[in-house]
Amino acid sequence: MERRVSLPLKIGVLQLSMEPLDEAVRMAKACDRAGFDIFWLAEAYPWWRKHGFEARSSTALTAILARETSRIAIGWGIISPYTRHPVQIAMEARVLQEAAGEGRFLLGLGASKIFMKEIGEGQGGPGPAVVMRESIEIIEQVLAGGEVKYEGKAFSAFAPALKAEAHIARWRPPLYIAGTGPVLQRLAGSHSSGLLTASITTPGFVRYARRNMDEGARRAGRDPAALELGSVIVGSIHAEAARGREGAREMAAMYLANKVQNIQGSADVLLQQAGLTFPEIQPIADAMEEGGRKAAARRVSDEILEKVCPIAGAPEDCIRRIEEYRAAGCTSIMLELWGDDREEQARLFGEAVLPHFRGN
Repeated sequence: MERRVSLPLKIGVLQLSMEPLDEAVRMAKACDRAGFDIFWLAEAYPWWRKHGFEARSSTALTAILARETSRIAIGWGIISPYTRHPVQIAMEARVLQEAAGEGRFLLGLGASKIFMKEIGEGQGGPGPAVVMRESIEIIEQVLAGGEVKYEGKAFSAFAPALKAEAHIARWRPPLYIAGTGPVLQRLAGSHSSGLLTASITTPGFVRYARRNMDEGARRAGRDPAALELGSVIVGSIHAEAARGREGAREMAAMYLANKVQNIQGSADVLLQQAGLTFPEIQPIADAMEEGGRKAAARRVSDEILEKVCPIAGAPEDCIRRIEEYRAAGCTSIMLELWGDDREEQARLFGEAVLPHFRGN
């Protein structure tokens, strides 16, 4: 059943932290000028080295982006507590609070099973749900400024209370949980400002995720209608629809290959909701391994691309697709623009798509 939620729709751009600093700054500025609501930076991981990219710290990058932009909100979308202790995350959040200012920083946290695999974490010991819940509790306690005395299954944390005269931002950034499976999605409903879903999110997966998040909220006595649901969606735009879809084909290829090579299991439900099977996308992963992303893109048929449900094509195609996502329960589009001249794509999006959603 399609639904509309009461929260206003936010439309932002997500980029991986695997591109040079200057390029990231230029893109963030272009999105700021275009009128996007949020610029999300997802932390890349060392797997991308196989394909000509280098992983960079998203917390360091976002502090710079916050200073180089003036209006657009800056989001961690996401960082993982498997790579940083929650106290360290809170310390880095303090920098973003100061760099961005009140209302311009969003804290996205996720287990990131790919990163867990890359660094050998998550084998034995507390599971991701425990790690995420304890991380959130510690981060919130540290940012609240009171005394911290925390002994959990995954983490311990201790800190004295902030003095009243301490020069620090006192506002609380909204905290989001990323999750693909029902356990973390319910945790987002019970413990955060909302849920962030991964690449290859489709309207069907939005409905699935929304049900799980709402269930977690109701169990905790919270109002599900007050929670955000942000979704990473492949995107590309051009005045000519066919050219707009080509950029989305390449990004879809990279993510579908990633699902095969790195996160089988957690990716199953994403693919099921898209009507895709692992045997169907295995040739894309093989092409990615043998010939890189261009070769992989050539293996993404029109049928597969349509199943991915990208926000791609001409402006009217993008508007139509965004409406599908909003009707399914998405409140925050995390558009991963790809293809030629992304700064120009951001400009065209701002000129021909974003005005359609302002005030309605």
